[in-house]
Amino acid sequence: MEVKVTSENFESLINGDMPVVIDFWATWCGPCRMIGPVISELAKDYDGKIIVGKCDVDEEEDIAGQMGIRNIPTIMFFKGGQMVDKFIGAGTKSALDEKFKALL
Repeated sequence: MEVKVTSENFESLINGDMPVVIDFWATWCGPCRMIGPVISELAKDYDGKIIVGKCDVDEEEDIAGQMGIRNIPTIMFFKGGQMVDKFIGAGTKSALDEKFKALL
């Protein structure tokens, strides 16, 4: 499942019962557009096991600042309210799949 991450739902998402992956991206970012479909595929593959969020850093500057986002795409992995892993830049589906598996 993919959800839009906003300042209204950010805290409840990362502090929920399911692990969460958040893709920090922007519409003007080429590497973000490249990795976006891969994230969407993984969201379908892990539906019901992991919540996948998309956070537009231009729309949600407060969250991006709070999380220290300096480069995009940045993908953060949360479990039990804590960030447990981070992936910066565009990567392969297999590399990201390993990170998803490790979150379970």
